[in-house]
Amino acid sequence: MTAKPKPLFLGIDTGGTYTDAVLWSEQGGPKGKVLAKAKALTTRHDLAVGISGAVDAVLGKSATDPSAIKLVSMSTTLATNALVEGQGGRVALIMIGFTGADLARDGLKTALGTDPVVFCPGGHDVHGNAAKLDLSGLEAALPELGASVSGFAVCAYFATRNPAHELAARDLIREKTGLPVTASHELSAKLGGPRRALTTLLNARLISMIDRLVAATEGFLEARNIAAPLMVVRGDGALVSAAFARQRPIETILSGPAASLVGARHMTGLDNAMVSDIGGTTTDVAVLDGGRPRLDPEGATVGGFRTMVEAVAMRTFGLGGDSEVALEDGALNPKILLGPRRLVPLALAGMMHGASVTSELERQLRAPNPGRMDGRFALRTGVPDRLAAGLTAPEAKLYELIGAVPLAIDRLLTSNAQNATLNRLVSRGLVHISGFTPSDAAHVLGKQANWDPLAARLAAELFARKRDGRGQYIAPSPEVISERVLLTLTRWSAEYILETAFAEDGLDGAATVAHALVQRAVDSHPGIARLSVALDRPVIGLGASAPLHYAGLAELVGNECVVPEDTDVANALGAVVGQVRVSAEARVSQPREGLFRLASGQTVRDFTDEAEAIAAAEADVRAIVAERAKDAGTDNAEIDVSTEFKVSTVEAQRMFIEAHVVAVASGRPRIAV
Repeated sequence: MTAKPKPLFLGIDTGGTYTDAVLWSEQGGPKGKVLAKAKALTTRHDLAVGISGAVDAVLGKSATDPSAIKLVSMSTTLATNALVEGQGGRVALIMIGFTGADLARDGLKTALGTDPVVFCPGGHDVHGNAAKLDLSGLEAALPELGASVSGFAVCAYFATRNPAHELAARDLIREKTGLPVTASHELSAKLGGPRRALTTLLNARLISMIDRLVAATEGFLEARNIAAPLMVVRGDGALVSAAFARQRPIETILSGPAASLVGARHMTGLDNAMVSDIGGTTTDVAVLDGGRPRLDPEGATVGGFRTMVEAVAMRTFGLGGDSEVALEDGALNPKILLGPRRLVPLALAGMMHGASVTSELERQLRAPNPGRMDGRFALRTGVPDRLAAGLTAPEAKLYELIGAVPLAIDRLLTSNAQNATLNRLVSRGLVHISGFTPSDAAHVLGKQANWDPLAARLAAELFARKRDGRGQYIAPSPEVISERVLLTLTRWSAEYILETAFAEDGLDGAATVAHALVQRAVDSHPGIARLSVALDRPVIGLGASAPLHYAGLAELVGNECVVPEDTDVANALGAVVGQVRVSAEARVSQPREGLFRLASGQTVRDFTDEAEAIAAAEADVRAIVAERAKDAGTDNAEIDVSTEFKVSTVEAQRMFIEAHVVAVASGRPRIAV
């Protein structure tokens, strides 16, 4: 009789540059065992290509029967990268009960950009009492909006105390347009309308992107006969079902970094550490305390926006192997600048497109003087044409000239104004820029060899021809400039790790790191007064390029840097060793003496007895979180309910103000039988 194969777990991480896959078994000691791991390039125009490349590789390496895989879990940096790079779909924001002045708060106006906004009378007060709702303006605008946006974000005044007006607007939009709608009360129960609107807006922008990722993954799994539940890592490190993530993609911001923390703890066994995960687009730095990641009680900050998403207290910096390399303007001895924008490395573009890239670089090198656009190319990202809706005439004209093959920008642009137009296309996620990056520098120095070294060398030679403030070349050779770029990346990495540490200690992290005394300490600057700075815990270096870029990190941060054996797939590994964790909350307020109003889920109920209202609240959140846990992917959740009271004492009498009831459900995800 053939023995039944032991269940295997497949972890996938879809990053901005690479898609990682790892096959893991619970057998093989307390940490289990990584049976196989692999990488493939992330293909943004068709995510299934990158996913299939990585997963097929691990299946081939391990000679695994796909039917033995009983759980698939993935983390992703796509949402994080989109917000850092200012990308995402065009959405309409519907504000109910707010005024135009509210857009100025919490960065909402900046985040909205040129996307449309509609203001409607309505909303509620703090106790859930309604103002008059008027959706006529919204209904009149829907035909035009429905043809020009990819989704809607709806936020009503005090919707967390009564979501009725958000539900009415949501239902109207769905009926008239059929497009995705995000309502703010579905994402957060916290007060603070503009920041809740910001979170809702960003969620609506990300829906199509995460939907494509999930659909690509599900399609691939079905094609490979892998009949296992698909989970997604949330920003707090917890797992949720793919269906759950599709509706709340904003919760996947910091998904990849959160998974990396889970993976870092699992691989090293370190309870206290700084974790720095360097990818192609971003570096993510966080703190492990007592074996658990610190969570940000105020909500995740990504791309300069403070959201209401509960996530690891992760600081995300636009620094990675594929960061744009630029030169400081106007300095006699200009510094190397990195990021925050991600470019397609020219070594990668050269590998994929050959002579169409290298011949153009050689042409630019033959010119007697360096050009401002040297070493820069534009190419389409490959997203569906419908996402290009709403382009202005200049944008559409330029977009038509750009194709799937990189086009030298000095041939593409005929005026300075077109440069701004090109940048708008990049921000919309329609166009990639290819240029010189640290990954190219690593190829020049022979420290990386997976792409085209010739294209990398030509790019470095072009960059070295740039002039300093004296009119001299900034470097005598491609090797010299490449070494400077890599040293700059390591130095910036150290500064970002220290900035995070200072911020966690309650200081202004950026200002503290920039202080002359800290700079002298990091540089080990000699002097009569010798200064030093050191972390109280080691750094865990994660990411495929961590062994390269973090080799000189220890002396800069004053503590050891541990790079685990499977650091290149930490995110993918973290994706399969986590747990499902979801919560639900309710509030009981007292609009007037003797009346206790319960707001839970989508319902509002009144009671005349405090104890009865609290009991109903606890029963509600227990039922809601149990159902939410099933939707999130676990059948055996443990539920904890806690109640926090706000009361005052007046003339020795207890006065009830409010009660906040929270239920948390957690458990391992269900696996295929």
